[in-house]
Amino acid sequence: MKIVVIGTGYVGLVSGACFADMGHEVICVDKNADKIDRLNKGEIPIYEPGLEEIVRRNTTSWNLSFTTDLAIALEKAECVLLAVGTPTDEKTGRADLQYVHAAAKEVAENLKDVAVIVTKSTVPVGTGKEVAKILQETRPDLHCEVASNPEFLREGSAIEDFMHPDRIIIGAESIESKNIMQRLYRKLIGEGVPVLFTNIATSELIKYSSNAFLAMKIAYANEISDICENVGADVSMVIQGMGMDNRIGGKYMQPGPGYGGSCFPKDTLALTYIAKDAGSTTQIVESVIKSNDERKLRMADKIIAACDGSVNGKKIAILGLTFKANTDDMRYSPSLSIIPKLLDAGAKIRAYDPVGMSEAQKILTQDGIKWCSDSEDAISSTDAIVILTEWDAFKTLDLQQVLADMSGNILIDLRNIIDTEQASEIGFKCVTLGK
Repeated sequence: MKIVVIGTGYVGLVSGACFADMGHEVICVDKNADKIDRLNKGEIPIYEPGLEEIVRRNTTSWNLSFTTDLAIALEKAECVLLAVGTPTDEKTGRADLQYVHAAAKEVAENLKDVAVIVTKSTVPVGTGKEVAKILQETRPDLHCEVASNPEFLREGSAIEDFMHPDRIIIGAESIESKNIMQRLYRKLIGEGVPVLFTNIATSELIKYSSNAFLAMKIAYANEISDICENVGADVSMVIQGMGMDNRIGGKYMQPGPGYGGSCFPKDTLALTYIAKDAGSTTQIVESVIKSNDERKLRMADKIIAACDGSVNGKKIAILGLTFKANTDDMRYSPSLSIIPKLLDAGAKIRAYDPVGMSEAQKILTQDGIKWCSDSEDAISSTDAIVILTEWDAFKTLDLQQVLADMSGNILIDLRNIIDTEQASEIGFKCVTLGK
């Protein structure tokens, strides 16, 4: 099939590359000429393991190409994926659909023949209808079908998630759109990946409901972690015991400093507005949002408490800045809440992240942060170390050498990735979650 992907952000670039790897002819379109130029040179604008290789392989085979020219890209297109951003509107808190609406209008203006227009972006319920209305109003002479195909990609493992998904969700309300979507996913369907066909509204809501549920599991694990610390229980064993129940499962139940990233924060908030517009309530989801926001700030308090109640004038090494490992994504990262609070308390921060440094420096512009070249540089002469992101490099630190390089001996592991028994024997004062 000939597929056009509108948008070369995280979802658009990964989707386009993977569909090309399935044998489709894919053209990715973006208005950002600099980004398209970089992609045509083989430069990947985001950090995602395996993405550079899959892009290189498919541009070499001519299955994948990049352009700013929408009209040329749409020639003979059978399927057009809208993969533009839907960020939170800072004024309203709702999902900002201006880019989706603009893309739909431009597609309609440039289409020469009928195609299925698919919302790949995460969009509120009713967006499919709005897209159909825009298409009809812009091109009443050209009847195009609309479909919904939400993505379920985890940053850091997006290629694996796309090529070996748990399920494929398709919102399609005509035989034509269903047939096109089945052709689009023929390879994965042939490999036995389950497909659920629904109407468009159901497909749109499945995405938000899934992310809100996963966010709830994380927030729940964090609250159980706090209880464990106060009653002498071990959160890792509590979660293991819970996870042995097939009705619960252990995934997304690891305590941490709070969830972040491009999906959970904005999608949970958007779901509350979807519910309000529908005359429903979301007390659980609203509590999850509040719990997570407070969690990040409490982690700063936890660090201060571990430093004998004051970090004024103390050097604190922050290992990990991105919201999770294997990505350079800083959106809603716990570090963006924790570091400013520590700075306000008088701390001197020495920060390091394996891939997120440039992104972090764009956002964390306060005085008092020293940007370090590696973990050894960050640790040097510090009073305390804080592990904020679960990068593999931090799991294998030489603790003897780390302690020798420090001025103090406080190790605060907010991901529970360090063997604290070993660290304590060496001489560290260890602070972890849920123990």
